[in-house]
Amino acid sequence: MTTPPILVIGATGKTGSRVASKLEAKGLSVRRGARRSGTPFDWEDQATWAPVLNGVSKAYVTYFPDLAFPGAVEKLEAFTKVALGSGLQHIVLLSGRGEHFASIGEEIVRNSGIPFTIVRAAWFAQNFSEGYLRDPILGGVLPMPGGNVGEPIIDIDDIADVVVAALTEEGHLGESYEVTGPRLMTFADMAEVLSATLGRHIQHVPITFEAFHANVAAAGDDFLADVFTSIARETLDGRNAHTSDGVERALGRKPHDFADFAQTAMAAGAWSTAA
Repeated sequence: MTTPPILVIGATGKTGSRVASKLEAKGLSVRRGARRSGTPFDWEDQATWAPVLNGVSKAYVTYFPDLAFPGAVEKLEAFTKVALGSGLQHIVLLSGRGEHFASIGEEIVRNSGIPFTIVRAAWFAQNFSEGYLRDPILGGVLPMPGGNVGEPIIDIDDIADVVVAALTEEGHLGESYEVTGPRLMTFADMAEVLSATLGRHIQHVPITFEAFHANVAAAGDDFLADVFTSIARETLDGRNAHTSDGVERALGRKPHDFADFAQTAMAAGAWSTAA
């Protein structure tokens, strides 16, 4: 018998692309859920939901840009109802650590009637190498709000490994994995690591949340800036200033350190001006 494909929603995103590739490397069939996929998926078009769920038994679900986005939790709830009707047997949800709307999303999944696994993540290390902080770092600065609040920043590859384990191994149903890096770091600490890795000074520049909003708006648009600034205000108030053991519980190993992430990203050319 043919094994049903595993659905990865957000397959072009930071975590989804890694999850899809890691599943395929295991020889598993993956249905990549994205707007331009062979079987397209669009959170804004409910007509795409049932077709992409047809014939799959497991799904990894992310919401771009974040579950804090207006209307996201309502769409997630509607999606779980379609997924339950389609016979989905396991849903793995990516959630945000310390975020109000992410917590609501988690409860929606827990109460959906579908067997679930929650992966609740700290801030992504790859924001420095693939996201909105890459260009400032190329310019020699790391402008971030939050003062000296510590954040146990996580390598996305660890998140992907936890998701793949949840989708392919026994023992993960009903689990909530809060995944963080192995240590608390201030943004000044991260700038020091990046300086040592890149071989040139990266200066941490403490900024206000208003300035953060302006920076994100300049790189994208005001609406995204509103969402990301709200998340920054919420999660950089000290509530997340502790590590969690989610990676170790799920994988039986320690999470990667930020310094290891930086070395790997540097070797891959993440901060090459030709990239």
